[in-house]
Amino acid sequence: MTHPIDAWHALAKARNPRALAALLADEVVFHSPVVHTLQRGKLLASQYLGAALMILGNQSFRYVREIRGERDALLEFELELEGVAVNGVDLIRWNDAGQITDFKVMIRPLKAIQAVQQKMAELLAQMQQQAQQ
Repeated sequence: MTHPIDAWHALAKARNPRALAALLADEVVFHSPVVHTLQRGKLLASQYLGAALMILGNQSFRYVREIRGERDALLEFELELEGVAVNGVDLIRWNDAGQITDFKVMIRPLKAIQAVQQKMAELLAQMQQQAQQ
């Protein structure tokens, strides 16, 4: 079985949101840096993580530090988003089956959070409009 973090790295590098379903547990919880409510379940978590992959996964994105535990990991990342330096952390927890059960994203500084929030809101609104058509 591929380690969950190795699978996440492959998915992120390929920028393939369709591969999220296999990696996420049904009961996964996503903690957004810009939305105060928890996004519970595979469908919502996939939508938010897929949007994040599309927005944050540009050519400048790179993981700069990684700390792995037995069932969780911390991945620090950096990127530039429309001239704004973004620094963030993914906190990821997985179950015995190697599926992600908890995914928390934290971003700094404030200017970066605002840029990400704007782009995420635009993309999620587009996705919602497309789903309604």
